[in-house]
Amino acid sequence: MTEACLSAALLGHATHPDAHMALALAAAQLESQRAGRPGFQARLGLLYLTEAYAGQAEALLDEIRQRWPGLQLAGTVGVGIAASGVEYWDEPALALLLLDLPTDQFRVFSGRHPLEGDTPWTALVHADPSTPDLSELVGELAERTGSGQLFGGVASARNRAVQLANGVFAGGLSGVAFSPAVDLVSRMSQGCQPIGPTRTVTAAERNLVLTLDEQPALLFLLKDLGMRLSEPDPLMQRLRNVLAGLTDAGDADRARGGQFGVDTRVRHLVGLDPTRQAVAIADWVEPGQQLAFCQRDVEMARRDLVRICAEIRDELAGDEESGLPPRRPVGALYISCTGRGGGHFGGPSAELQIVRHALGDVPLVGFFAAGEIAGRHLVSYTGVLTVFAVPDEGQAG
Repeated sequence: MTEACLSAALLGHATHPDAHMALALAAAQLESQRAGRPGFQARLGLLYLTEAYAGQAEALLDEIRQRWPGLQLAGTVGVGIAASGVEYWDEPALALLLLDLPTDQFRVFSGRHPLEGDTPWTALVHADPSTPDLSELVGELAERTGSGQLFGGVASARNRAVQLANGVFAGGLSGVAFSPAVDLVSRMSQGCQPIGPTRTVTAAERNLVLTLDEQPALLFLLKDLGMRLSEPDPLMQRLRNVLAGLTDAGDADRARGGQFGVDTRVRHLVGLDPTRQAVAIADWVEPGQQLAFCQRDVEMARRDLVRICAEIRDELAGDEESGLPPRRPVGALYISCTGRGGGHFGGPSAELQIVRHALGDVPLVGFFAAGEIAGRHLVSYTGVLTVFAVPDEGQAG
């Protein structure tokens, strides 16, 4: 197997009313960084656009190919995009990360060029929000990887949700598949606080949870909230902030600190059925699954985001006892929910500033998604951070 020669990632990002001027500004940043790395070869680009540039995606790709011949490219559109420490929301902007990854260690795929041949280890996945059975497609794709793990997100747009995969596409899935030679470390931050214990679904119909632990689901919801049906107005007000964490049977529902783990999908509550004492959620439910009612919590989201950055740093630090050498991050991808971002964390660019402070000054791109992809699941209200790493020869030995 070819040794990975990834040594650096270059980042350019800009906002401007004219898409080509924004690309020129980003390109100037990239070429300035490239001048300090004479051996750098741009082979893979990750490009994220706000929706203002969606209609010019084809023209932007043509210009990128002229600027960096041979560059393969993947990305998508978001109502917000991210770069190191910066968030661009509802303004014309783009962010481009260039990687010098060998071409035999990745494959850009799409509906036109599906994954075939050797089994990839993992994949960055972008998806169209209108794709039927999207959760099932994500699960099936994860099963086709050696690790069983994916990372990525669903394009977010009010009008045109395009994907970029050596071309411009709509519908289905696209992205980049990586070989085992590419050192990737990925973590997911939930940021939701459970308000009650985890219970087992014992009866359900489609998206209607009838019983939990053999008792009416609605009774447990009211118990966790400390409220009654006889108080409809305050109950409805409180329910606006209540969600459900759903975990498949056999999967771990909690991670460190009692927070939801990577296998838990947070879903909206979409209704109550007082007659059947049932609760409806925005997903199909099956007996045997685990469910915990929860709510979004800003402070918990902040702490959990810092936690996953610390876990990535710790993993990259290596372990002398087990013989794992130290590595260093050279680039990163962060995909967060459209319901998060600076507006949720307390100020402009607040979420990305937390990541930059906790992870370090690593070139980073990403976007705010209409659904995040982590492990083998389509999830919500999360942040998925993935780091490209290389051996830290300065600390090895």
